[in-house]
Amino acid sequence: MDVVTPCYKQRGLTLTGMLIGSIILVLVAVIGMKVVPVYIDNATIKKNLVAVASDGSLQNANAGQVRLAFTKRAQVDGIRVVSAKDLKISKDKERLILSVAYTVEVPLVSNISLKFDFDVTSD
Repeated sequence: MDVVTPCYKQRGLTLTGMLIGSIILVLVAVIGMKVVPVYIDNATIKKNLVAVASDGSLQNANAGQVRLAFTKRAQVDGIRVVSAKDLKISKDKERLILSVAYTVEVPLVSNISLKFDFDVTSD
């Protein structure tokens, strides 16, 4: 009596597939480690702009006092991407509005780099 056994196709990951997958995973991780700090700095700059703009004691202050307040906050938070002289200060209905536009270039490998353009306001 012949017993018929079903024929199953083998499945799995080959060594080549695993190497290619590992290389892609490492590249994504390296790019992520370079990009994430740029966005963390952007969030910190936004937080500082909002804090300075919403400070009640600075609503009637001159531009120099506003820049000094931003400089102090930026120094505490370790912001080196922008400085107080990059700030654009305006008023809208007795409300202080701060904005800054800046570019960050992150080198990846050799002559390959990523460029990020940000335009942050305190609104």
